[in-house]
Amino acid sequence: MAGYLISDTRKVTTHRFIEMKQKHEKISMLTSYDYTTAGIVDRAGIDGILVGDSASNVMAGNGTTLPITIDQMIYHARSVVRAVGRALVVCDMPFGSYQVDPVDGVRNAIRIMKESGCDALKLEGGVEILDTVKRILDAGIPVMGHLGLTPQSINKFGTYSVRAKDEAEAAKLKNDAIALADAGCFAIVLEKVPAKLAREVSEAICVPTIGIGAGNGTDGQILVVDDMLGKTRGFSPRFLRRYANLNEIMTSAIGRYVEDVKNCDFPNEKESY
Repeated sequence: MAGYLISDTRKVTTHRFIEMKQKHEKISMLTSYDYTTAGIVDRAGIDGILVGDSASNVMAGNGTTLPITIDQMIYHARSVVRAVGRALVVCDMPFGSYQVDPVDGVRNAIRIMKESGCDALKLEGGVEILDTVKRILDAGIPVMGHLGLTPQSINKFGTYSVRAKDEAEAAKLKNDAIALADAGCFAIVLEKVPAKLAREVSEAICVPTIGIGAGNGTDGQILVVDDMLGKTRGFSPRFLRRYANLNEIMTSAIGRYVEDVKNCDFPNEKESY
């Protein structure tokens, strides 16, 4: 089992993330949205779990991350926290919960932390939300940044294509990363940006970068757990590596169950009281 390869069983903290960067140890992260999955992911030895607003897509079937609410994020995060013993648990602040004004952002951040029990929060955006980030940090709440393709801004972008390919956007992303790191963010997600730029940003800041579709020059990697386990269908971005085909396995298993029930083979005598 992969979990046996993890000799350090201490609880992973935001400080440990920075320590891992300093030691040139890559950081592994996956998403989780429920108790059962989070327990498996944690026991396998993952360093960090993101309770992502991608739950809007994966768990609720929405086309974007925008519809998910604070209450729903707290529900998912609380479920994950109950299952996790080692990994750092980070929860996304959903769309609309921090963009209005800094006071509103701090109030919602405090509520998510208090009611979910998670270890940190993730916010999308650069200098535009810097005041809110600083105030949340001042409230004693660790913040993970998120730059590049920011799904909460999909209606502004109009596409899920690679970001920061031109010089102006690349320069802004780098400046945003430096500003977030200087403000006190303990890590920054870089999503769907050129590998060369992601490496430059990683070398320019003292906090770890977590890449998704950003090459292997970042300090860590994250994937959506349902994607990398092959549960989802019809989603095959270039950056995704599937480590299993659970869609096929589950479909086959359920099909056999249906057949056994129809044929009166389940339950048998040993499975009855």
